[in-house]
Amino acid sequence: MKNLIILGSTGSIGINTLDVVKRNINKFNIYALVAKSNVDLMTKQCLIFNPKYVCMTDEQAAIELEKSLSLHKIYTKIKVLAGFDSACELSALKEVDIVMSAIVGIAGLLPTLSALKAGKKVLLANKESLVTCGKILIKELCKNRACLIPVDSEHSAIFQSLPKSFQNALGRASFDEHGISRIILTASGGPFRNISLTELSKVTPKQACNHPNWSMGKKNSVDSATMMNKGLEYIAGRWLFNASSKGIDILLHPQSIIHSMVSYIDGSLLAQLSIPDMRIPIAYAMGFPERISINIRSLDLSFLEKLNFYSIDKNRYPCLQLAISASNDGQSASIILNAANEVAVEAFLNERIRFNRIADVIKRVLDSLVIKEPESIEEILWIDQQARKEAILSVNHFNN
Repeated sequence: MKNLIILGSTGSIGINTLDVVKRNINKFNIYALVAKSNVDLMTKQCLIFNPKYVCMTDEQAAIELEKSLSLHKIYTKIKVLAGFDSACELSALKEVDIVMSAIVGIAGLLPTLSALKAGKKVLLANKESLVTCGKILIKELCKNRACLIPVDSEHSAIFQSLPKSFQNALGRASFDEHGISRIILTASGGPFRNISLTELSKVTPKQACNHPNWSMGKKNSVDSATMMNKGLEYIAGRWLFNASSKGIDILLHPQSIIHSMVSYIDGSLLAQLSIPDMRIPIAYAMGFPERISINIRSLDLSFLEKLNFYSIDKNRYPCLQLAISASNDGQSASIILNAANEVAVEAFLNERIRFNRIADVIKRVLDSLVIKEPESIEEILWIDQQARKEAILSVNHFNN
């Protein structure tokens, strides 16, 4: 029985993780749950899983949760904590075996870093941590002999297609030593891959969140529509797999059946195929190095009419190109890109800017800030804050 903490339990990945736990209740115990402010859902999760600790990073939400749980006398033994410091402390507890890092955005960085420093098995669904802090995270992974398993479906597909010796040396393994020529990320293209470019200015938040294949939270859905999601995967993938800019390709694959591929120097191409269901990479990460059953339908190849692949239309997906350029420019540029994107996406969801202005906001911030490479977490967080301030100004500029 492994003790599990879920960072971001009320989000899409967190909910799917809890479903996998329910299907393997004899293998995993929910030791702690962490979320931001969704008191109603957190209350329900506590009633089902009865964790020892629960933490709301929003302090007012923690007060409300404590009141909510007090109405159920049997659950008053659950210790309710508040704030990110508490989330970091929970991630490092000696009783915790596995940490699911699924808090969206840079907010998940510090608890993830805390888990790696404590030598935990970290299931990483928060790619923004690597985007903003890749060098430091990989250093802590190696220094503390922690275990890092990617949960993002594309990164999981690559991970599953790699030799065991490469899996055990994430962040430092060599393509050449393992006979790898490149890795290939696949992308669905989101809900707007076929509409005219002129129509992009008219799309609504509701349309952007209606992904054709995947069920995700609002922020990740918008990122998928702009393909920034793939850009962040590209940056995170370079850190995870120690890949050069020439070592990663991206292909459009509308069916979301082949989740990514690894190309070897002998001409072999290894791929991972499955239905588009996040419980599959989650279960793989939770059980690694073994596989666990989750009792969902398998992919039936006899029902597949076709699998299509296309090159990326750079004009349709400017956010992807901005991410690739930022990756080549260094960690500071990646931090700025991520912060500006988070601000721009929130502004779009609140109908303050149009969909096609998300890329404009990000580009304006990248062009206006030139900051030296960070050497510490404090410097990373400072750069993030400067970028957010500039992004707010950029949103106001395009909102006028």
